Amino acid sequence: MTRVLDFASLERLVEHALASGDEAALHVLGYGEITSVLAWPAADGPWACKRLPVFDSADRLADFRAQFGQYVTTLQHHGVNVHDSRIEVVLTEAGTVAYIVQPTLAPSALGPAMLRGTSVADGRALLSAIIDHIAVVVSPTVGLDAQLANWGIVDDELVYFDISTPMLRDPTGRDLLDTELFLTSLPPFLRPVVRKFLLGSILDQFFEPRAAALDLAANLYKERLGEWVPVVFELANERLPLERALTISEAKRYYRRDMRVWGMLQTMRRLDRTWQRKVRRRPYRFLLPGRINRRL
Repeated sequence: MTRVLDFASLERLVEHALASGDEAALHVLGYGEITSVLAWPAADGPWACKRLPVFDSADRLADFRAQFGQYVTTLQHHGVNVHDSRIEVVLTEAGTVAYIVQPTLAPSALGPAMLRGTSVADGRALLSAIIDHIAVVVSPTVGLDAQLANWGIVDDELVYFDISTPMLRDPTGRDLLDTELFLTSLPPFLRPVVRKFLLGSILDQFFEPRAAALDLAANLYKERLGEWVPVVFELANERLPLERALTISEAKRYYRRDMRVWGMLQTMRRLDRTWQRKVRRRPYRFLLPGRINRRL
């Protein structure tokens, strides 16, 4: 792929937004629960840039690069068509900033938009393909966040593009991902609590086929596509080795729990941002989403 010219200019715009609280100069494509995605250099790209937490050492960045490459290779080995991706690095006074850079996709080519405007047959085919990937990929050593928003269509092919958290574990179940790197996006007082009580359960769901399918289905409520949840369960109950069938009531309970957890974490991050900016007079180091409508 062609290199992004003057890529450091994007980081200067981000730094200005963090320091001033004014994000008007940024072309925000979307916010995840942890990181944001920016279009560069124009509002339609051609690049989508996902900003990662700041790396405090060259070794830490090198380890992430290695895990990133291994994860992409592993997914491809299991038949997942991974969207063209690379890591771009900018050196700043605060540390090393890295972006995962991918070609932008048209909004209509993203999974939720496709399902929203498709026929029943084509919608089933899309969800069926994702369930098949869960069946092949997900294992105790390889995780997959199969939520619909992480998929799109390029040249009539289903592609996966959420590879910013390489979910790999060794045979003993130890995470190869540098989880502490992503905990830095949380207020310091909250990190020990999340590390002890939440981190394991958040990640575990992506390493078990039933839980990954449940997560896929439950998050359709967030996309206002709840009418497709029964289709996901029909396909999952047919194709995955489940000890017990997935149910609508279980999906709603799961989504409500997910809504409470992530809603609480985002509230704490917003309070920390206010504390840093208003009281300590310091820039807040992360771009946060606005209020997310998580109602069921």
